[in-house]
Amino acid sequence: MEIADDFRRVQLDRRRLKKMVRAVCQRFGVRQATISIAVLCDEAIHKINKQFLNRDSTTDVISFNLSETGKAETFEVVVNGRRAEHEAESRGHNAESELALYVLHGLLHNLGFDDASRQEAQRMHKTEDEILQQFGYGTVFGS
Repeated sequence: MEIADDFRRVQLDRRRLKKMVRAVCQRFGVRQATISIAVLCDEAIHKINKQFLNRDSTTDVISFNLSETGKAETFEVVVNGRRAEHEAESRGHNAESELALYVLHGLLHNLGFDDASRQEAQRMHKTEDEILQQFGYGTVFGS
């Protein structure tokens, strides 16, 4: 697992984040994986969103499942540090917890979760808060 932090304004406990990601993979049956996490600014994530998803806007998280059939899982999760700062301030928790939510959200998408319908979104957000609480980030989505 690699974490690239190009947005250093948010303090990030890499060890705790890696522990959470490993536990989530284990919980959902992923035995072997290569996972890359990048914490970027608004502008960088906007470029990725436009280039790969044809969306001309910024966003909180973009995830890619680059796995090949019959090989270890390969996931890339790109999260927006600036958005995490802003959302954490408006929701009343710290930016590190918000970033952990974004990483977890992207990872869960790669593991088959979806939030397209209200019911699916509720299931996904409940799972997120359960896991985030388990790793000391608190109830982030429900706050």
